[in-house]
Amino acid sequence: MQIQVDFRSDTVTKPSPAMREAMARAHVDDDVLDGDPTVELLEERTARMLGQEAGLFMPSGSMANLCALMIHLGRGDRFYAPKGAHVLTHELGTGAWLAGGMPAELPCSFGPGVPSPDDIRAVAAVEPRGQMYYDLRTKLVCLENTHNQAGGVILGRTVMNDLVAAAHDVGWPVHLDGARIWHAAAAQDILPREAAGPVDSITVCFSKGLGAPVGSMLLGPKDFITKARRARKALGGGMRQSGVLAAAALVALEQELPRIDEDRIRATTLSEAIRAVGLDCPPPATNILTVRPGPGSDATAGDIWAAWREAGLGCLLMGDAVRLVVHRDIDVVAITTAILLITTTAKKIG
Repeated sequence: MQIQVDFRSDTVTKPSPAMREAMARAHVDDDVLDGDPTVELLEERTARMLGQEAGLFMPSGSMANLCALMIHLGRGDRFYAPKGAHVLTHELGTGAWLAGGMPAELPCSFGPGVPSPDDIRAVAAVEPRGQMYYDLRTKLVCLENTHNQAGGVILGRTVMNDLVAAAHDVGWPVHLDGARIWHAAAAQDILPREAAGPVDSITVCFSKGLGAPVGSMLLGPKDFITKARRARKALGGGMRQSGVLAAAALVALEQELPRIDEDRIRATTLSEAIRAVGLDCPPPATNILTVRPGPGSDATAGDIWAAWREAGLGCLLMGDAVRLVVHRDIDVVAITTAILLITTTAKKIG
């Protein structure tokens, strides 16, 4: 069935006419040899926005996270991340495979995707210190804001600051997968750097939420980014005249970031309609909805996904829930169409 409204991800957006024009006019050079002026502008601007010294443009968030792990970790070093974090579940295990790290789940006492400072202190308390040479050593905490699998949940400003402080107190740096940090900032009405907190490194994405066709960025101290440039090259991420891509990301920051909270507002409207037909759909923290069968229903998440897919509603089945992501290409008309499709399929789901 042809998709009528596509909620599969906020990566399905098409570049705007302004992005396409900027790409065509971009001033470019060889970014591997001499540096690309448009890429450098994007890196400088994004670093200022996130309160970091420097940035490095990357083809994808997965590569950006992997480069961060390669620098933070030695082979066999442990790193903690919340259950369901993208770096644990959706990046082919490259934290272990290519960075040589030992992944471990960080407890989340504040709810799915949201660890507490005491969770960090608790895992640190059982860390072997000054013992045998073969003891596993923890070298990093990875956080995710917003947390995708937990339904776009936000690590609030105070929580972020407290988590980073707890990790630093036990000597562990913090890397933040901030692919959707833009939504976390908008929902709290704060700046992106405030939503990120004083982390040691961070990745952000220009295609998730902002609508650029390609690109993420790794940010951190200058010496960290110097090392990351070598790691990116080793992974095949040198992109030559990549200013063509960076130009679209600059437009995304200028034109799409100011409107990004519209996604949360429209997701809220959609969640209300989903609950109205008897399905379980908590009010969204940002732009991601998770849908499950309602109380007493014999249906499964697979049944919901199949019925919606047949009706032309693009969505993803993720474990015991169906995920819908609202993005810049989902306007009021699209929400209205989606509500009609959801209403007409309600009896079929049961």
